[in-house]
Amino acid sequence: MVKIVALGGGTGLSILLRGLKEVSTNITAVVTVADDGGGSGVLREDLGMLPPGDVRNCILALANKEPILQDLFHYRFQDGRLKGQNFGNLMIAAMVGISDSFEEAIKKISDIFAITGEVFPVSEEDIVLYAKLEDGTTVVGESNIPHEAVKRDIGIEQIWIEPKDAKTYDMVVKRILEADIIILGPGSLFTSIIPNLLVEEVVKAINQSSAPVFYIVNIMTQPGETDGFSAAQHVLALKQHTKIEKLDFVVVNTGEILGDVLERYERESAYPVALQKEDFDILENMGIKVINDDFVEEKKGYVRHDASKISKKLLRHIERVYR
Repeated sequence: MVKIVALGGGTGLSILLRGLKEVSTNITAVVTVADDGGGSGVLREDLGMLPPGDVRNCILALANKEPILQDLFHYRFQDGRLKGQNFGNLMIAAMVGISDSFEEAIKKISDIFAITGEVFPVSEEDIVLYAKLEDGTTVVGESNIPHEAVKRDIGIEQIWIEPKDAKTYDMVVKRILEADIIILGPGSLFTSIIPNLLVEEVVKAINQSSAPVFYIVNIMTQPGETDGFSAAQHVLALKQHTKIEKLDFVVVNTGEILGDVLERYERESAYPVALQKEDFDILENMGIKVINDDFVEEKKGYVRHDASKISKKLLRHIERVYR
C-alpha cells in the first residue's frame, strides 16, 4: 500500500484526505497549529492548548465510525455561552485534560473514530505566525495577517513563526522519510502551507526524502495572501519564504468556473489561479513538472478540489514511476 504524507491545514487538507482514503489506508496528515481564530482560538487562549479545529477536521475526514458520531463531533452550538463553539473541539480539549500530551489526546480521539491513517499536529509547541507586510508593518497571528493585508491593500513581504526553533515529532520525521508520496496543500499558501514548512525538522525531512513532492495549488486566489498570483507565483513564494528544495510536481486546476459562482468569488476579490505558458516555462526551468486538469468541484456555491480525481491521478502517476 502506497505510503502518503499530506501536509497543510484548513478545509483544503480535510477535503483532500477524503479522496486519499479511496486510494490508500496508509495516510499521515500533518496539520498546522498556527490557527488563532474562531472557536479554536478561544480554546487556545483560555486553556493554553493547541488549536484543535484543523486537527478535528482531519480526523473527521479520515473517520470510519457511524455518521451519528461524526455529526456529533461536527456539531456547533447555536445558543448560550457556547454559541459558535464546536463539540469536537470541546471533546479534544477534554481529552487533552485527561492525557499526558496533545499528541496522546489526538491518538485517543483517532482510535475512537477508527480513522484511516494518522493525524499529527506539526508541533506541540505554542506556535505563533508573524508577517511583515510590504509597508513594513508587522502583523501577529494567523487570522490577522490576511485581514491586515486586505485593509492596507498590500502584499506579504516576509513570514515566520515563533519560536523559530519549534520542533516536530520524531514520528512525523519518520513518516516523511518513509513516504512514497508527499503532498503539500491544498490550502491557504501563507497561513496553512508555509507554516508547516517553517518548522525546520519538517522541511529538512522533505528535502531528504526520496519520495516525489506534489504541491496542490488553490483553485482561487485568496484576498490578502495571493492576490493576482499565478500558479508559478505560488511556487516562487513557497521557495522564497521557506527552505524547501525538493518540489517535483505542481497540481493546477484548469477547469472552468462559470456563472453565479464565479461572480460571487469576484465580488470577494478572488479569481481563478492562472496557468499560462510563462508559468510552464518558469516551472520547467525550476525542474518542476505541471499536472493540470479539470479538478474543480462545486458544492453549495463554493468551488473545491475534486479530491477523488486528484488522488486517483496522483496514484496512477506514482504507479507509473515505480513500475
